[in-house]
Amino acid sequence: MSEQTTSENKLSFRRFKDGDNGNYALKDKIFQAGWSYKCPTYVHRTPPCQGSCPAGEDIRGWLAIVRENEKSPQDMDWQEYAFRRSTDANPFPSVMGRVCPAPCQSGCNRNKLEDFVGINAVEQFIGDTALEKGYKLAPAGEDTGKKVAIIGGGPAGLSAAYQLRRLGHACTVFDDHASLGGMMMYGIPGYRTPRDMLAGEIKRITDMGVDVRLNTKVGKDITIADLEKEFDAVLWAIGCKSGRPLPASGSDAPNCITGVDFLSEFNQEKVHHVPKRIVVVGGGDTSIDVASVARRLGYSHIPEDQVKNTAQDNSSDGSIIGYVAYDVAELGAKEGAEVTLTSLFPIEDMTAAEHEVQDAIREGVDIQAGVMPVEVIIGADGRATGLKMAKCTVDNKGIPTKIEGTEYEIKADLIVSAIGQFGNLKDGLEELDNGRGFIDADPFYQVKGRPGHFVAGDIIRPHLLTTAIGHGSIVSHTIDNYLKQSDQDKRPKVDVHHFNLLAKLSETDLAPEDFIPEGDLRGTSAANYAVHNYEDRSFNEVISSDALFLGHFDYKARNIREDKPVSSDEVLGHFGERMNGLSTNDAQDEAKRCMSCGLCFECDNCVLYCPQEAVKRTPKKDSTTGRYVYTDYSLCIGCHICSDVCPTGYINMGLGE
Repeated sequence: MSEQTTSENKLSFRRFKDGDNGNYALKDKIFQAGWSYKCPTYVHRTPPCQGSCPAGEDIRGWLAIVRENEKSPQDMDWQEYAFRRSTDANPFPSVMGRVCPAPCQSGCNRNKLEDFVGINAVEQFIGDTALEKGYKLAPAGEDTGKKVAIIGGGPAGLSAAYQLRRLGHACTVFDDHASLGGMMMYGIPGYRTPRDMLAGEIKRITDMGVDVRLNTKVGKDITIADLEKEFDAVLWAIGCKSGRPLPASGSDAPNCITGVDFLSEFNQEKVHHVPKRIVVVGGGDTSIDVASVARRLGYSHIPEDQVKNTAQDNSSDGSIIGYVAYDVAELGAKEGAEVTLTSLFPIEDMTAAEHEVQDAIREGVDIQAGVMPVEVIIGADGRATGLKMAKCTVDNKGIPTKIEGTEYEIKADLIVSAIGQFGNLKDGLEELDNGRGFIDADPFYQVKGRPGHFVAGDIIRPHLLTTAIGHGSIVSHTIDNYLKQSDQDKRPKVDVHHFNLLAKLSETDLAPEDFIPEGDLRGTSAANYAVHNYEDRSFNEVISSDALFLGHFDYKARNIREDKPVSSDEVLGHFGERMNGLSTNDAQDEAKRCMSCGLCFECDNCVLYCPQEAVKRTPKKDSTTGRYVYTDYSLCIGCHICSDVCPTGYINMGLGE
């Protein structure tokens, strides 16, 4: 995975733009006894990185810990504390720091200045450090006596198992493979998700007391009725392991396969090399993985009689590709396969991550964009010999239209369709199928019409790995409420793992005292049973860049993970990682680029610029994250300066409204 930066050596923020040369009535902002009454209050909001994260990670929180702005408990180093905060939402920081396409970075407010914060890079650092130091996940909760069956050991199922164990419920994960991991194990090549890292992060979850039944196909080896008898709840997290065939005549040829099947066989070490000419139809991340794997495996000269014996539909070793039953060393020298990837959309609009597309091009994949498959060309033996293509236009619904007169043919020995996935709801699971190969869910991820059954991950709708992880977290609370026979809580508008000031105060032994209703209760500013002039809107609001004082921040180039590019001449047999992680110093330096949108990061601007000295630092013995400053309202004149110079948008002139 390569990383690219679009940074410039200057900031883009300007308080005033060309033409803004009018006179400003600054006195309108200054306190006037007759009508101005607003004083500062402190408002916590969700940052856009976190609002963009499908897993809902407290990104701002663990970045603050890495840069040591938020202090860790005395008995814990900051690396472990950052790991704890990160894994509150996502138990796979090492894996996701490598493969997540990082919608958080697209949402980062620092994009308004020069370049986003390298969130993925810091997350990988947190995950790799945790594995190196042997950190454990939060311990399991007190046993509730309830048992949950989780069908599927991929990101959704394992995320749910982790969260349910924290809540004290017993979990048993059923999976029809020999190993856990789901798409992380069988859908993504090992050079993108190193197997030792993945195994370590899975083991942390099973070490919490999660039972595992592998090589077990629910519906066939054990029925739904059996599950209902043995368990108090059932979670369906079976993913989408069936790929969609090409919507073109001839696509049922034996050497026309799906990307899901190709990658599954490769990751199970059933595929050692590929035919000479491969066409991959797609444009998303799966198609890039197929093309990149094919370039790495390469083409090996096989005698014609061996090709005839092995390249059969559903060959005896279980391979759908064939060409796999021989030791590579006996097959002679390899050469690079000719790999073509086609996309409906132009290269710049492909759904795959941009850096993955650029890596594939550098590795020798021929990407033909703005084209659609028309027909699979079939030879005399019934096998595909090529794919007829045509240039196309695509409407706003993603439906392509062929441009007449633009047809051409790509020769092919293997055609791989990577255009979408759906669930395999056969062999006893037909009753769950909504007719489209998925399972219907209500807003709480309950299976419609089946009390005690829940669903998460791609089987609802295929999306990102981090989306499936987020589903696992949310559905665990739904299952918890069901097992406790409690009403389902309404999910908040901004449904993420929020910073909790009360929890932080408790952690630092600064929790408010118990409320005792006595004495004069008309004012609470001197009382210790409340947190004063602090408002938590994080459950409802994401803070935009417009609310920040961007002029506070200097230019700071992003710390980029060291790329290890692979050229087309080097790609054959190259299965090593394509980048190095950040060092401790670089990870901390990158974390310091975070602007802490929506929460104080202790810059002191409000204290330094207040003309009345009304804004003061909270005494050190009472201070912690989110409680660094306070206002003496007997001195405040409502001049708004503290709000204007607050870089994070944390200070609002609202008190008095």
